[in-house]
Amino acid sequence: MADSHASMSLGQHLEDLRRRLIFAILGLVPIFVLSLAYGESLLEFLISPAQDLLRQKGFPDTFLTTGPLELFNTYFYISMVASVALGAPWILYQLWRFVAPGLYERERRFVYLILPLSTALVIASVLFLFRVALPMTLSFLISFGSDIGKHNVPMAELPAGIVLPAIPMLDADPTAPTEGSYWFNRTFNEIRVCAKVVEGVPDIRSVQTLKPVGVRPEYRISEYVKLLLSLSLAFAAGFQAPVIVLLLGWAGLVTPAFLRKYRRHAFLICAIAAALLTPGDISSMFAMLAPLYLLFELGIVLLVIFPAKKVAAGFTKGQQERELDRKRADEGDDDVRREGGDEL
Repeated sequence: MADSHASMSLGQHLEDLRRRLIFAILGLVPIFVLSLAYGESLLEFLISPAQDLLRQKGFPDTFLTTGPLELFNTYFYISMVASVALGAPWILYQLWRFVAPGLYERERRFVYLILPLSTALVIASVLFLFRVALPMTLSFLISFGSDIGKHNVPMAELPAGIVLPAIPMLDADPTAPTEGSYWFNRTFNEIRVCAKVVEGVPDIRSVQTLKPVGVRPEYRISEYVKLLLSLSLAFAAGFQAPVIVLLLGWAGLVTPAFLRKYRRHAFLICAIAAALLTPGDISSMFAMLAPLYLLFELGIVLLVIFPAKKVAAGFTKGQQERELDRKRADEGDDDVRREGGDEL
């Protein structure tokens, strides 16, 4: 297979590459249309972790837009990123169809191990980001500096004859409020008023209450989405540490013994990488450092289990036996064809 691919001219190679790129782009079109259709739901999902933490800490959970096109551009940007992410298997498949004919069977075995491992690590990085690292990072960023410039409000006894009014404190809105009724919604930290009732449907207006702080977090939606996507790319790249260790080991640049000897140096490199790949806050740096080093150790284990010679020869004895059976079957077919030719 590699010899036939090597016999192709440069023009044929470029034509094949152009065809694969066209197939890859055409395959992304329906995914992009689907991403546009569900763009609002996707955007709600992305901002929900920050909204939950803002409400828990007593801050407004609304995001800001400072330009007429900011929200639409963010919506379009999210749809593009989602279409590329969901279409990545199709893009990799087209790339593989272009590259595979130029590889020998033993070389393909390395790709058969690396691609599934890399894909699984990317998925693990996204899950780890949204389950562990993102809540820690947002909690730190939201709370950081909230007491800077905070004013201490004086307190005093009520004057004689003054009675403070009481407002109902509810965890959810009432099912059938009357016109003019009001209450405090503790879930969303809002004073809510039923302005009117139209055909049995209440028109509820709200005023968000603000926690007394010196610096109040109010985030632009475009900046938040860019931060979130940059963190996703950083964690996806950082989680490729086992793949890098395997590639270096297969290339003969490192060995398991060498990697074990310089564990301290590897930890320092992981710490530097965590500082460079994250926004710079302590929580996200440590959230990146821990899995980076554990993945480095995983890379050493994988390199011991799958050395280059073993991968090139085949993973299991069963696979080798199947290859021998296939070769015997091919030789048997050749013998049958030769016998048929002799009879003729």
